[in-house]
Amino acid sequence: MNAEDFPTPDADVESVDPETLKDRIDAGEDLTLLDARMNSDYEEWRIDGENVTSINVPYFEFLEDDIDEDVLDQIPDDREVTVLCAKGGASEFVAGTLAEHGYDVNHLEDGMNGWASIYETVEVERYDGAGTLLQYQRPSSGCLGYLLYDDGEAAIIDPLRAFTDRYLEDADDLGVDLKYALDTHVHADHISGVRALDDEGVEGVIPEAAVDRGVTYADELTTAEDGDTFEVGDASIEAVYTPGHTTGMTSYLVDGSLLATGDGLFIESVARPDLEEGDDGAPDAARMLYESLQERVLTLSDDTLIGGAHFSDAAEPAADGTYTAPIGELVAEMDALTMDEDEFVDLILSDMPPRPANYEDIIATNLGQNAVDDEEAFTLELGPNNCAASQESLAGD
Repeated sequence: MNAEDFPTPDADVESVDPETLKDRIDAGEDLTLLDARMNSDYEEWRIDGENVTSINVPYFEFLEDDIDEDVLDQIPDDREVTVLCAKGGASEFVAGTLAEHGYDVNHLEDGMNGWASIYETVEVERYDGAGTLLQYQRPSSGCLGYLLYDDGEAAIIDPLRAFTDRYLEDADDLGVDLKYALDTHVHADHISGVRALDDEGVEGVIPEAAVDRGVTYADELTTAEDGDTFEVGDASIEAVYTPGHTTGMTSYLVDGSLLATGDGLFIESVARPDLEEGDDGAPDAARMLYESLQERVLTLSDDTLIGGAHFSDAAEPAADGTYTAPIGELVAEMDALTMDEDEFVDLILSDMPPRPANYEDIIATNLGQNAVDDEEAFTLELGPNNCAASQESLAGD
């Protein structure tokens, strides 16, 4: 049903904006959420947290004049309940209906679409290269990006198309010229913002090794080969070829201090190897990943920070609030990084989560083979990223 098709309850209910809800979750406040989406949507993607109680009752259960008592019994009547849905229409109706029955309720403004619009910046305090390094965080999908700025110039690594204007506005607010937009690989979980930024005068950069996957616009952008460097003020960004998650995966060493690993290595896991060549190609890709980790990543100094392109619910942020960790710490906590090759391959093939929603369409869009407008692009990438090899943390094992 469309939002305008829902009956209008007599009771008025307040709405809560997504940023406020996120702040309350981060503050440790105990919250109860009633998710009125269909069960399949709820199982794929929902708002969770240690202090969040989440209940799923689809909106259609509230359309009857006499709501079944079994439905109402699922909803606590001794605390505030925040109702949410996909876009905000169904939740407003459900919340109003519950208010008529005496419940203390509000509803999430713009629903899960609003939740997906939250995009936060946190400074990487342990970064000790030239300039300042910020980490962009998208809580809804776990997407991470990096903005380096120094001496009037800036570069963004792994930008999202949905936040193209945000990057330009942030650069303007900082008084810097956004010089480069760099992708680590052909993403499977979100629509890249590199081409959109290139259209705005930012130099778009993609890995040379990714072009053979069928990138249709490679001649319009700059391609990065292993060892290439990009200067940002007094800082430099070096391309480090690290295949495994994909054949084109290229990390970026930010002024010798942080390695932006894309989907090669995360602070809680390593990459899944099946999104390019499927299950049949996964074992060979896993061996390629092992080689990249052992020969290109773990040979860096122990205090080099790792910053992936994603984080999962299993990840624990550092003291500065970023999802970053020194290599030495990861080696000490993640057995996968000290295993022999056969053990490593067996481990990461054993527990891969479901593939990202719409990943084939997203890959085709990022290759330039599929054209979508901004609204379609935003809808395609809703949901979890699922780019790690394991649904649980491999750190601390």
